[in-house]
Amino acid sequence: MRLLLALLVLAAAPPRARAASHWCYQIQLKPSNYTCLGPGEWEGSCQSNRQSPVNIVTAKTQLDPNLGRFSFSGYDRKHQWVVENNGHTVMVLLGDEVSIAGGGLSTRYRAKQLHLHWSRAMDQGSEHTFNGERFAMEMHIVHEKEKAPSSNVNEDDIAVLAFMVEAGSNNVNFQPLVEALSDIPRPNMNTTMKSSISLFHLLPEEESLRHYFRYLGSLTTPTCDEKVVWTVFQEPIQLHRDQILAFSQKLFYDHEQSMNMTDNVRPVQSLGQRQVFRSRAPGPLLSQPTLLAPALACLTVGFLR
Repeated sequence: MRLLLALLVLAAAPPRARAASHWCYQIQLKPSNYTCLGPGEWEGSCQSNRQSPVNIVTAKTQLDPNLGRFSFSGYDRKHQWVVENNGHTVMVLLGDEVSIAGGGLSTRYRAKQLHLHWSRAMDQGSEHTFNGERFAMEMHIVHEKEKAPSSNVNEDDIAVLAFMVEAGSNNVNFQPLVEALSDIPRPNMNTTMKSSISLFHLLPEEESLRHYFRYLGSLTTPTCDEKVVWTVFQEPIQLHRDQILAFSQKLFYDHEQSMNMTDNVRPVQSLGQRQVFRSRAPGPLLSQPTLLAPALACLTVGFLR
């Protein structure tokens, strides 16, 4: 009788409930024989209404004069970072020596890890989009707010710096990370970079980091907690096409290495009633003749008197 009841319960359960409930990206669904949960069925807060990523329509962004320059601490220190394949992306573990402040943030945030999203296609690998356009990759540097432990979840507990990546010239600064990929093809593998690099080595020129967009959203992987203050920088990083393709070629979603890790991108979510802000526009730089003109005029008037 107990066996019969158990069989009846199993038969009544939805097919998905009987399958393994680990999450995956859309590209993994068919090869997995639907044994994982795709983006449309991610659990936690993933089906809520303040989710990320979003499409940033630049013409609809609102200028926020409080979004000034960032203060980067430890971003210039070179390390041989630990790199890990976690089954969903490649992650660089940043220890506890790197932090940011300023940039309109309420307090200091300490960096924990960076990871990337990508595709084989040079216009399909970013999670955020600008005016509907995707980039080849997107890099996220994840920071946690420095604060006393609390059970309360705030909408800005995590600060993520997001950088678009486009195909362009060869980027020698990224090469230590690209070379490390060969040592971590399967999930739960890790290695140490053979060369020391700093986070600044991976970013666009520091002067361009004044230009960014800001909104409140969520993590882009389950459980999609809505506690992220997003900073999406306007200036993209350039990698050579071969460097970009290395991520799809050398990393795998599975231990059997039967499925290349690629298209690890969450679909764009509805912005809803949220506003995307842009950083303070810099004042125009005055050329030397413009600066000298008023002074010369004053001198001339004085001389004529």
